Amino acid sequence: MIDTIEAAFRGEIEAAEAAAAVREAIALLDRGEASLAQPDGSGGWSVNGWVQQAILLFFRQQQMEVIEHGPFTYHDKVPLKTAVDGVRIVPPATVRYGAYVEPGAVLMPSYVNIGSRVGSGTMVDTWATVGSGAWIGRDVHLSGGVGIGGVLEPPGARPVIIEDGAFIGSRAIVVEGVHVGAEAVLGAGVVLTASTRIIDVSGPEPVETTGHVPPRKVVIPGTRPRSFPAGEFDVPCALIIGERTESTDRKTSLNDALRDLNVDV
Repeated sequence: MIDTIEAAFRGEIEAAEAAAAVREAIALLDRGEASLAQPDGSGGWSVNGWVQQAILLFFRQQQMEVIEHGPFTYHDKVPLKTAVDGVRIVPPATVRYGAYVEPGAVLMPSYVNIGSRVGSGTMVDTWATVGSGAWIGRDVHLSGGVGIGGVLEPPGARPVIIEDGAFIGSRAIVVEGVHVGAEAVLGAGVVLTASTRIIDVSGPEPVETTGHVPPRKVVIPGTRPRSFPAGEFDVPCALIIGERTESTDRKTSLNDALRDLNVDV
């Protein structure tokens, strides 16, 4: 199956010859038997580029059609799931075929796109979006209006990964393959892209990174000065201000985690 998908994506065989393999791959995603990203067993993550290729080929082979879904009518290429066993889905939450949501998750009115994965015990709150291929772990809270970006191109690009127990505050945005470690807390309005400077200010000297929030760290929005031809202006960054204490468990509220660090947000 994988060899067939990769050959079709390279144009070595006709897309029609790979149609059955593509449908099989999307069905595996839909059942949670395949995923775009997965732990590699050594603390890192590996990416299955063939999954992205399969989704892109699936889009090409599918035809536009009218989809009736309860009181709603859609015109699209990908059907919607009508029910997910063991998952609480509050109207008009939408889960696209090819996404996998584990039993025990709760979806408020929200959107979960093809190729993504949402773990058991996770709350996807009102108007939150989970983009194509994103990995959302177990016992995660995506607060209202959170935007989790998707990635399909180029094949092999890492999706957004939110590990178990993380808390993503209201209107936070995480895109471009950013990796948020287990039980980390992102404050309301934090924006993380591949180039966003993540600055740990909890020690005597600032430490800068990009693309990764370590486990249990607490992050708030910040700014830093930057010089431009027209003058010096403040540009957004993210500040690591500390980490969850032993008294702050995985079910803590964002306010509790920040209160421990004497931060008003």
